[in-house]
Amino acid sequence: MKLLNLLLILGFLFHDLNSQNLLKFEWKFKTGDELAWANSQYDDSQWASITAGTNWETQGAGNYDGFAWYRQSIIVSSKNKKEIQSNGGLILKLGTIDDADYTYWNGELIGKNGEMPPNYQGAYDKPREYTIPADKILWDQANLIAVRVFDAGGGGGIIGEELSCNIRGLEQMIAIEPQFGRNDHLFLEKGAVNIPIRITNQMKTPLKGTLTFKLLSDFGEIVKTTQKPISIKSGSSATITLEAGLLAPGFYNATVIYSGENDNKKMDFSIGVRPEEIVSPTDRPDDFDNYWMRAKRELAAVDPQFNLIRQDSLCTAEKEVYLVEMRSLGNVLVRGWYTKPVKPGKYPAILHVQGYSSVMIPAYAYQGNDMVSFNLNIRGHGNSRDNINPGFPGYMQYNVNDKELYVYRGAYMDCLRAVDFLSSRDCVDTARIAVEGGSQGGALSFATAALDSRIDLCAPDVPFLSDFKDYFKVAAWPGGEFANYFKEHPEVTEEEIYKTLSYIDIKNLAPWIKVPVHMSVGLRDATCPPHINFAAYNQLQTEKEYKIYPFAGHGLPSENYELKMTWIKKHFGLLE
Repeated sequence: MKLLNLLLILGFLFHDLNSQNLLKFEWKFKTGDELAWANSQYDDSQWASITAGTNWETQGAGNYDGFAWYRQSIIVSSKNKKEIQSNGGLILKLGTIDDADYTYWNGELIGKNGEMPPNYQGAYDKPREYTIPADKILWDQANLIAVRVFDAGGGGGIIGEELSCNIRGLEQMIAIEPQFGRNDHLFLEKGAVNIPIRITNQMKTPLKGTLTFKLLSDFGEIVKTTQKPISIKSGSSATITLEAGLLAPGFYNATVIYSGENDNKKMDFSIGVRPEEIVSPTDRPDDFDNYWMRAKRELAAVDPQFNLIRQDSLCTAEKEVYLVEMRSLGNVLVRGWYTKPVKPGKYPAILHVQGYSSVMIPAYAYQGNDMVSFNLNIRGHGNSRDNINPGFPGYMQYNVNDKELYVYRGAYMDCLRAVDFLSSRDCVDTARIAVEGGSQGGALSFATAALDSRIDLCAPDVPFLSDFKDYFKVAAWPGGEFANYFKEHPEVTEEEIYKTLSYIDIKNLAPWIKVPVHMSVGLRDATCPPHINFAAYNQLQTEKEYKIYPFAGHGLPSENYELKMTWIKKHFGLLE
């Protein structure tokens, strides 16, 4: 470790921080959890090396979920001391981290996002930005950055695109910006794909180095790798065109790295190429129609026993709120929250369906006074765990070896039971019922619109439960959970499981949807990648449209909710 520190000092001691991102892309990495790993005295020389900006599953960690640590040392030259002090220290940017992190500087906690078990709380979509005070810096010596990470499932680690450590206010001295003809980063025309990259140099010294361009398919295959020398004067910009060539319809992840003698900068972005031409054929089992006909018939035989409990503490002069209890497929008790305007009349209704493992609460109801709202907790979620409660992880695998008892067969029927409830209300205009939700809620929206003709609009966000064979290739989760399932159940074959999943695959249900669909997608989504979203979307044979957010991952920007509600209200005649 002493030799490593000496080499670091020799390499960086006399470098001007104004022209350098001190942070390197390579880190020392180890799974497990020891608080001693935060200390600079700890010897990590035997640890593996890993590249930040990509999840650890794709770098040799397998389908590991749990704790892991990242470590690297940096040198801060004393020649920059005055400027660092006057600017309030250094700014450390780690992009997004999946899921929670505690970040240490020389053994001292400098910031965190999320919470570690046993009080786990994820923060996978929050960019990390931590200030390092000047009085905490060891000048001309190695300073240790240690990042303790906990991943609850799916891809894990430091996965965000902006990774830097600079003087506060100087972190944007080198800017790399792709220039797109469309704001959503899509290429819809046939022909070669060319991506102009604008590089701006605001440093006091020229940029001289190499620009490396790497393009990967959403299956992780290397499609293109090129390098170009660049030289940009101080205070100038240059545009370099990166030639990706002819690309098949699909989604691609790009990395652009500027490497100079004394500075570096990295930028990641994603593009889509003719997404509506992605072909992922349906794979319905022979008894697919009969399977769902029987499920609906079994649901109809269950007395719903609707029970409304008024929530006086939540009611206002304009709205009434009720806890709803009802019986669904298999006589399973499920609950939800019903909100309706006090003013008498007939109102459109929105069924809000939930994300995986999330909990629906009254606060998530539509806030306006011109529609009725029902927030459903499907079986095994929120306050609907009385009869079925497999927990997470494990929910997706619950009875997956038996298509008749598989948890999502019941969950889809819970949604239809919620439509039964809305249709039973005198204040609901049954000709105007919409369903909306994100992630698992996106899948439930697809399924509800496909299986229930009383749905009039469908608005899924980043839909889940689609195109499983490809899904398990393009995303670390939920494939990792199923890999563990196969280890624990060697008697079950993959083909048996894929057949069960094909019954609830929304790409197989999509052709049954006959109402307008509005789908929203995060181009950087690693949990439900755009490929699986469009596998289902492209099977729709109805009026449809989509919105892509080029910088969003699995969490879409807040503006999406307003866009979706506006779309629903326009269709329901509530807006001109």
